[in-house]
Amino acid sequence: MVFETKNLIPKLSLLAILGLLISCHPEPMNLTKYVDPLIGTGDHGHVFIGANVPFGTVQLGPVQFSEGWDWCSGYHYSDSTIIGFAHTHLSGAGSADMGDISLMPSIGEVKLTRGNLADAQSGIWSKFSHKNETAQAGYYKVHLDRFNIDVELTATVRVGFHKYTFPASSEASVIIDLEHGLDDTPTETYVIQEDESTISGYRTSTGWAQNHTMYFTARFSKPMIAFTSSAAHLVNKVDTMVLPNAYGVAHFKTADRETILVKVALSPASIENAKMNLQAELPGWDFDRTRANADQSWNQALNRIVISSKDSHILRTFYTAFYHTMIAPSVYCDVNGDYFGTDRKVHLHNDFVNYSTFSLWDTYRAAHPLMNLVQPQMVPDIAKTMIHIYREQGKLPVWHMMSNETNAMVGNPGAVVLADIVLKGYNVDNQIAYKAMKTSAMLDERGMKWLKEYGYIPYDKESSSVAKALEYGLADWSIAQVAKKVGAMDDYNYFIKRSQAYRYYFDPQTRLLRPKNSEGIFRTPFNPIGLADYREGNAWQYTWLVPHDVNGLISLFGSKEAFIARLDSLFLVKGELKNALDVTGLIGQYAHGNEPSHHILYLYNYVGQPWKTAEKVRQVMTTLYSDQPAGLAGNEDVGQMSAWYILSALGMYQVAPAGGDFVFGSPLIDEAILKLANNRQLKIVASNNSLANKYIQSVRLNGQAYAKSYISFEDIKAGGTLEFVMGPAPSATFGVAAAVRPFSRN
Repeated sequence: MVFETKNLIPKLSLLAILGLLISCHPEPMNLTKYVDPLIGTGDHGHVFIGANVPFGTVQLGPVQFSEGWDWCSGYHYSDSTIIGFAHTHLSGAGSADMGDISLMPSIGEVKLTRGNLADAQSGIWSKFSHKNETAQAGYYKVHLDRFNIDVELTATVRVGFHKYTFPASSEASVIIDLEHGLDDTPTETYVIQEDESTISGYRTSTGWAQNHTMYFTARFSKPMIAFTSSAAHLVNKVDTMVLPNAYGVAHFKTADRETILVKVALSPASIENAKMNLQAELPGWDFDRTRANADQSWNQALNRIVISSKDSHILRTFYTAFYHTMIAPSVYCDVNGDYFGTDRKVHLHNDFVNYSTFSLWDTYRAAHPLMNLVQPQMVPDIAKTMIHIYREQGKLPVWHMMSNETNAMVGNPGAVVLADIVLKGYNVDNQIAYKAMKTSAMLDERGMKWLKEYGYIPYDKESSSVAKALEYGLADWSIAQVAKKVGAMDDYNYFIKRSQAYRYYFDPQTRLLRPKNSEGIFRTPFNPIGLADYREGNAWQYTWLVPHDVNGLISLFGSKEAFIARLDSLFLVKGELKNALDVTGLIGQYAHGNEPSHHILYLYNYVGQPWKTAEKVRQVMTTLYSDQPAGLAGNEDVGQMSAWYILSALGMYQVAPAGGDFVFGSPLIDEAILKLANNRQLKIVASNNSLANKYIQSVRLNGQAYAKSYISFEDIKAGGTLEFVMGPAPSATFGVAAAVRPFSRN
């Protein structure tokens, strides 16, 4: 059943519809109609476009001819070319990789190479028009102008399903391209025809992930009349010259408007496992049913949060954002539990779902706290995956994908995510989890040696010194909380002390966190809007990156008033940030397009001025997010940018990095129901809400007056009803008194 709200009384809210639906039918609401995957494909959003299911191994979508920073996902809305349809992609990352196992249907003789844009016959690419393109959750369709072929795509977790509608031709073909990935280099490729309908192989490449192999098997609905391959590279493997075949071509004869279906199953472990995945997940050939199943999977996932709003733009922006948070982490194991580990070994028959693509420097801030709220069924397996990565590589993941540790960005974000899971009471072996955190934090790599020696990281010893020290500090605080929970009090004292490293950098003259050298001397000259000593940011943005000890940071300013004055200045200071592609979405020097800023708007609650949080949060939600292709202020960053919007639209944000309270802001929705663990629900109501009524006047929790300007995870997890009463002017009392403000815990 497809539940269409348009057929009901217009005044009926989504929540009222949900009540009717639950009472008369078990199927979820149709929320995929609000998802527009093209949101974020313009500007610098870098989002994936194509067909997948929530957290699936397969992300099947177009790869365009153009390359560069804005094509990190393989697609940018400004482009009108396609060179193939690949089965793995990153979504919103600041670097490119993957793009494995690309297929391209074609007509006539095609040169098996990339070609050039000056000559339409020079390679495998074709032009397309957005007028002939459809993108939906779990489904993608486009017309290839050069070949007059319609391409439709859908997917299961581990299988990409292609539907090609050909013109009449004696020279129809499907090209299996193992040469082109996304900003990587193939080091070994293999393709073989197994029977008249089946092709199998693998692709090994080096790129951001230095050693990545993906196995596949492809099955056609129609027997091939021939199969040819082209050797594109010679690869020296140990002492043997291996001749890999970078291209395979399946040849067909087609009648006009004839369709050929192709099922492509992936495996990180072996070709045989790819065949097993294919048989388990997609034994038949019903494309429309598979598409409907993908839509149903997305609907079930999106129904974890059901919102009501009078504004259709909010509905589209919200549900597309929620969709974006469920592209990764992605399943990285076969149906029998096998996966390929960071130790370069196949781990057989595991009893948990192994995941990949952990953009943790980004996602620890909002995407994982959101997951811990509304995806409770995944969380224990996320923790187990991280612990297994620790066992295989000797530390928790930093920026981990496809069995490779990239070590991208700074800090120990894996420890933050794992600590958050432990502190929120999920079923995890706390002792093993704590050992993984402690071990990861005591290595001498990536600047930690200097942190242990000096108590901070000197700029003459390590690049990005301030950024690294601050990120390690909030991770150390998170580890300290777990140490306390498991009774390791000596470790608790050690890590709490280390978490105070930010104090070394505070300069009372500039009232900013300023780099120091190994002699304890501030860097001179000092440019507060320069990027040296920080990472994708400057002193104005990083001064506030103390989410674990906001009250301690306030004390350094000498008074609440001095802290407020400096925080106000952040949104007013002008200055050009040169060579800072990632520092976008600027309001003064506040940079919403980059993650270190994401908690800053909520700091006003800590000093009794929640109305300033409300003003700034509403400004960001309504001006830096939209339902257009350029609807994101920066890289999506594998769900983080969207997760910030979702939590903020619900009226809250977790500031403390692990186990922390959710600080109130300004709900954008009118009502929401969150499905939580243990079949509980939290209903959020924003009474009198509107664009003008953006200020919280009062709060009620389960019918009782609630004075605090924050709420604990435990209170959320218990379920019930959280009601915000909104108004057009700041409340003179709500969130003002010291006793009701959020505060930092040690």
